[in-house]
Amino acid sequence: MKIRATLAIAACRLTRAALRLLGRGGTDFPGRVALRLCPSLLGVLARDVSVLIVTGTNGKTTSARMLSQCLENAGYSYFSNKSGANLLSGITAEFAMQASLTGRPRHKWALIECDEAAWKTVSRYVDAKLVLVTNIFRDQLDRYGEVTHTLNNIRAGLDNSPNASLCLNADCSLSVSLSEGRDVCYYGVETPIYKERVAEVSDAPYCIRCKGEYVYDYVTYGHLGGFRCPQCGYARPEPQVAVLEIVSATADDQVIRVRTPEKELEARINLPGGYNVYNAAGVLAAAGALGIDADAAAAALGSFSCGFGRMEKFEIAGTVLRMILVKNPAGCNQVLNFLTGTDVPAVFAVCLNDRAADGTDISWIWDVDFEKLLQMGDRLQRVCVSGIRADDMALRLKYAGIPPEKLAVIQDYGALAEALLGTEAPVYIMPTYTAMLDLRDKISKTYGFKNFWE
Repeated sequence: MKIRATLAIAACRLTRAALRLLGRGGTDFPGRVALRLCPSLLGVLARDVSVLIVTGTNGKTTSARMLSQCLENAGYSYFSNKSGANLLSGITAEFAMQASLTGRPRHKWALIECDEAAWKTVSRYVDAKLVLVTNIFRDQLDRYGEVTHTLNNIRAGLDNSPNASLCLNADCSLSVSLSEGRDVCYYGVETPIYKERVAEVSDAPYCIRCKGEYVYDYVTYGHLGGFRCPQCGYARPEPQVAVLEIVSATADDQVIRVRTPEKELEARINLPGGYNVYNAAGVLAAAGALGIDADAAAAALGSFSCGFGRMEKFEIAGTVLRMILVKNPAGCNQVLNFLTGTDVPAVFAVCLNDRAADGTDISWIWDVDFEKLLQMGDRLQRVCVSGIRADDMALRLKYAGIPPEKLAVIQDYGALAEALLGTEAPVYIMPTYTAMLDLRDKISKTYGFKNFWE
């Protein structure tokens, strides 16, 4: 086994080096090569590493970046898969790159963003010390199936992780159901996070225990909020970490008031968007579970570096572009909540692909409230669409009522980038995953930004 592990580590490193020389990321394929040589390599490499897991439907990458800053500020010796390669192969590759050829780890801790479907497999090889679950929403139907399938995948991973403390979203009725018999720190939001929400279809309208219909004392978005079942009594638990107020919010950041077990404090989040309030609350809960001081954790929220494509900001020739990954109705609707809540003119772009990593079923775009864009009136200057399924996206926006004179289909990413520049208004780009990688690569090479894996 030791010889096979050493050969697998060496092959992983050589493969990544070759791919980087070719200008490729090398975040996933090297791990696949390593696993062909030693299928249990992750178990060998993770044996002496304390592993922290971030999983869930939306917000994994941003939450992991926030928690990474907390660990760095607290002086932890750790590594993370910050490139976003969150399947078994990508996680294995990161462990291999952070170990000696004999498999000895270079760091005591690992912070791992893990795909919610892959978690049940990854959990067989790592002894997680803490698991942060962001939320559970309906996602790529061709890959995840119904939302209960995602829930069961996460539950299976937790069953393989008996030593892990859990940080769960108290406002998500699905996530709360994972808590039975476990050491849990709950987090939640007890204040409206949007002035006016889009029209949404709940992914969890009925009680997971008795199938009665939930009653909500308040809703933040989607099925998140103060849920309770009048039939069996299943209800939102009291969170140890609770966001009490959105003190201020701009196009670049926001300040929240939070109650923690230690104290009540204000924290600045250096990203906009109400959904990032939940990410921040989850990270404060996780940091507290690790024994990190609440003030230190709050300071990290204001200084972390956002993940690629997650409200990532590009300033090019006087134009500010924000790239915001979308992959499901819930996430897309929250971007629209943010965008339509701004009071300045804006340019909007959607890049829709249907490759395997995006989800081949794009019917979800009809569950998104693009009609809300009409509320912007003249503030919505232009809407551009691109990607493999650009025509489908243009049709959806046509039915949403976007005026034809404001709508343009631009298939080439280079031409799209050029078309989005030259305006003083901020530009918001919503791409699916592979569209994000392709467009971001074009922007990076043309305008000199760093690669996504850096």
